[in-house]
Amino acid sequence: MLYLYPKGYKMNLANFVKEKRKLVKLTQPELAEKAGVGLRFIRELEQGKETLRLDKVNQVLQLFGHEVGAVPQTPKTDS
Repeated sequence: MLYLYPKGYKMNLANFVKEKRKLVKLTQPELAEKAGVGLRFIRELEQGKETLRLDKVNQVLQLFGHEVGAVPQTPKTDS
């Protein structure tokens, strides 16, 4: 399956994990078990909780060949 996003689109971490999980046909409990984290952590991650342990986030992302990293910040514009 190929996903195409508009130029400049930024996917947040919650959506990234949810889409990757669904792409490989895993339930939240299955993902939690494979990643070695709790089900509650997966639920909070996919709901976009702002305070999560980065080591655990990386455990989950590792299953999809990714890791957390620094990215340049886009300047905010006032509307």
